Amino acid sequence: MAYNKKHVKINLWSDTEEKEKKYSRNRETLKLTIPSLLLFCSISLIFLILLSPFTSPPQTTSFAASSLPRTCDQDFTVYVYDLPKEFNTDLLQNCRQLNIYTDMCPHVANNGLGQPLHRGGGDSETWFATHQFIAEMIFHARVENHPCRTWEPNDADIFYVPFYGGLYASSVFREYNLTKRDELAVRLVDYVSGQRWWRRSNGRDHLLAFGRTAWDFMRSSDEASPDFGANILMQMPRVVNMSVLTVERQPWKGDNQFGIPYPSYFHPYTSAEMVTWQEKMRSVERPHLFSFVGGPRKGLEKAAIRDELIRQCAGSSRCELLKCESGGSRCHDPMNVLGVMTRSRFCLQAPGDSFTRRSTFDAMLAGCIPVFFSPHTMYTQYMWYLPDDKRSYSVFMDEKNSTQIEQELSRISENEVIQMKEAVIEMIPKMTYAHPNATNYDLPDAVDIALEALAKQAKAKVVYSL
Repeated sequence: MAYNKKHVKINLWSDTEEKEKKYSRNRETLKLTIPSLLLFCSISLIFLILLSPFTSPPQTTSFAASSLPRTCDQDFTVYVYDLPKEFNTDLLQNCRQLNIYTDMCPHVANNGLGQPLHRGGGDSETWFATHQFIAEMIFHARVENHPCRTWEPNDADIFYVPFYGGLYASSVFREYNLTKRDELAVRLVDYVSGQRWWRRSNGRDHLLAFGRTAWDFMRSSDEASPDFGANILMQMPRVVNMSVLTVERQPWKGDNQFGIPYPSYFHPYTSAEMVTWQEKMRSVERPHLFSFVGGPRKGLEKAAIRDELIRQCAGSSRCELLKCESGGSRCHDPMNVLGVMTRSRFCLQAPGDSFTRRSTFDAMLAGCIPVFFSPHTMYTQYMWYLPDDKRSYSVFMDEKNSTQIEQELSRISENEVIQMKEAVIEMIPKMTYAHPNATNYDLPDAVDIALEALAKQAKAKVVYSL
């Protein structure tokens, strides 16, 4: 098959918005007389004055329980701790200071989904500019509305502790006073371990979920090691008893750490929306053999592989390169990124600032077969979510064959490519965070997969009597 370096415009959206624009022109304008308009304004003003003492502007949009609730089809129950607000929602009040690199206020909106990218008609907003390090907020919103949630601790198989530890960690990366940097995490552990339900199994049925990597909670005790701003949360003995979910686990010492997907931009309300997207990814034209979305990195090993991928992609007529330059905005446009990936059969996934990168999950959402250069970018991270045979959905290249990427990918037969692409598309639902208000949604998402695996694990552990 011949490949050209052409750009095909991909319509990632449904036709709903165009229909709305067409028919909106024909809607009759409502005409109000001046007296009726004045009366309406007066009544509204009185209502707002009476209501104002009881309301305050929220920092985020709170999702109400769905009008069409899902039923619990899984064999577990989860209890959500009602933590003091200093451990989660109070942190959002200072959203501009939650990340030393960016203003997080737009990103914490809609319980972490961020700003809507597209309105698909009615209330069904499914695409959002979701930040890569915000999974803890989305996880919290999903569990609060989860059909297997229980309000009776006696009935719970697992206990979820909704601490926004990742947001807190990123807000104090530059705090040189280590006691101060650790203080909120230490208070959280003291609070939870003092609860009656902790004593049931010394925390072995308790879980934390963070949207950052494990490295941000594992400060080295070696004074000679560079200080990257981490705290000590995951090194505290009581936390070692807990299950900790992060978007990247420590591959060698993380026995109680479990990888969960980075959030991408798609958060469907219904199973039908997910199936429609999967069908679109099956049928979309992919004129490029492979692509790379990324920029150079500092550090010998990271710089070497990144520079090599950029060089090979730029020099190939069968590769589309989206080079992320410092200060540029092209790589921060979700539809620009997904557009490159939907036009490609294979997507190169070099390690980022750490082993993993959100781009992997963007690529899989786009039905693009990931190509890895380190086993720790995927294979050792997200075991709950992956098929046993890594060759069924991905390509791995070591130092030897990564010098001729185009030639290596060209050797994969058309039939193998079709099968691998289908495997990737079948994985999309479990890699996705469904909308917290999801209705008529019966496909296990990233949160469902994690809760079920943890409940099974907790049931197998010894439980002590209170």
